[in-house]
Amino acid sequence: MNRYTVAVLVRNQFGVLNRVTSMFRRRRFNISALSVSETESAEFSRITVLFDGDETGEQQLVNQLYKLPDVCSIKELKKEESFSAELVLIKLNNNPAVRDEILAAGKAFEAKTVDYSRDSIMFQLTADSRRIDDFINLMRDYEILEICRTGTISLERGAATLRKITNY
Repeated sequence: MNRYTVAVLVRNQFGVLNRVTSMFRRRRFNISALSVSETESAEFSRITVLFDGDETGEQQLVNQLYKLPDVCSIKELKKEESFSAELVLIKLNNNPAVRDEILAAGKAFEAKTVDYSRDSIMFQLTADSRRIDDFINLMRDYEILEICRTGTISLERGAATLRKITNY
């Protein structure tokens, strides 16, 4: 099984996200990460999907997505040709016995302390998925109160844009 990152440019319409994700469900792909946001134009939204599958199935899925009326363009974003990042917020118990270790770990990962109280410490880290996984795994040695993690976002390197591959 391969891991794929696909960016889908869609018309910003009610129900489009449901139609796109239903296509993944019908093709029996498990979505590992999903990120959706409006683009530089309110007319369009960008859906970035991270999923596992085989090459044949991935190509069939892309072909089926193109048949959806609100899909404008699709681009597979390969690691070597794009930049990807994720955001995590992680809240830990502010235990005085391990506080210095927690703060040192945050500093080592260049995580930003965004909230500090007597009872908790919250970090924000923007990085690639692997680095975020490593940070979370290190923090499991302490008492994690909550984690909130975004999906992967990706842009193709260079001047190429998703809007240049259109299916309007």
